[in-house]
Amino acid sequence: MARASLNGVVLAESAAVETVEGTLYFPRETVRLEHLEPRATRTVCPWRGVATYYDVRVGDRVEPAAAWSYEAPKRRARRLEGAVAFWKGIDVEP
Repeated sequence: MARASLNGVVLAESAAVETVEGTLYFPRETVRLEHLEPRATRTVCPWRGVATYYDVRVGDRVEPAAAWSYEAPKRRARRLEGAVAFWKGIDVEP
């Protein structure tokens, strides 16, 4: 069971994560979306597409752009559609 957490608060937990280039992507339905705040940041991956970023908030602690998702990935990355990945200050356990 993979888990992402911040300050002891579980943000996502699933046995059905996708692993791509060492990054775990959690199915959206396993993510506590109330901790994600959309931001304008976008990046482009040549084979995955456009990533949408989120600030992660637990109480007063905010980790800026610490989660991202591919809402409309390219064909080769279709399995990541809507899944959420975490980094930068978020504890992710495989």
